[in-house]
Amino acid sequence: MDALHALTTRASPAALVAPAPDAATLERLFQAAIRAPDHGRLRPWRFMIIEGAARETFGDVLVAALRRRDPDVPEAVLVKERAKPLRAPLIVVVGARVREHRGVPEVEQIVAAGAAAQNLLLAAHALGFGGFWRTGAPAYDDAVKRALGLSPRDAIVGFLYLGTPSGAAAPPNANDITPYVSHWTVPVSRLEESDR
Repeated sequence: MDALHALTTRASPAALVAPAPDAATLERLFQAAIRAPDHGRLRPWRFMIIEGAARETFGDVLVAALRRRDPDVPEAVLVKERAKPLRAPLIVVVGARVREHRGVPEVEQIVAAGAAAQNLLLAAHALGFGGFWRTGAPAYDDAVKRALGLSPRDAIVGFLYLGTPSGAAAPPNANDITPYVSHWTVPVSRLEESDR
C-alpha cells in the first residue's frame, strides 16, 4: 500500500480481534514510528507493549486508578473499566518522556510522540492491521503513568489498540476539506505599516 493510500483510507475499526501484529511486525511499526518529526532529536517517545494476560493486569491498574479518582464509583463502571484493555489483542501505550530543554518546549516533545503514534497507526493499516487511539482520564493519571514506568511529568499520548479489524470501519464523516482549510494573506495595511 502506498503512503498516500494509507493516509486517505485509514479509519478506526469498530472492533479488533486476533491476530495482533507479531514481534517482527511490531519492529516494523516502531521503525515507522521513530521516523516522526522530532525537534532537537530528543527522541521523547516511549512505547509500552501490553498483550496477553498483561491486559488483565492493566485492567486492574485502571480500576485502582479510577477508585482513587472517584471512591464512590459504581461497581458496573469498574467492571467496564477493567474490560477496556480487552478491546484488542494488543495495546501499545505511547508516552512522551518530557524533559527541560531551552530550545524545545514540552508541547513540541509531546507533539513529536503524537506524530510517532500516528506513524505507528498508519504503518499498521498499511500492513493490513487495524488500530484505534484512546486516551481518557487514565492517560492523565499519575498512578497509571507510574505503573507504566513514566514519571508524573511525562505524558501518555495515547493507548493504541491493535489487531485485525472485525467488520467494516465506520466511514469518515466527510471528504470535504473546505471547512478546515483557508488561505491567509497579509492585509495591505500591515504591509504599509512595515514600510514605514
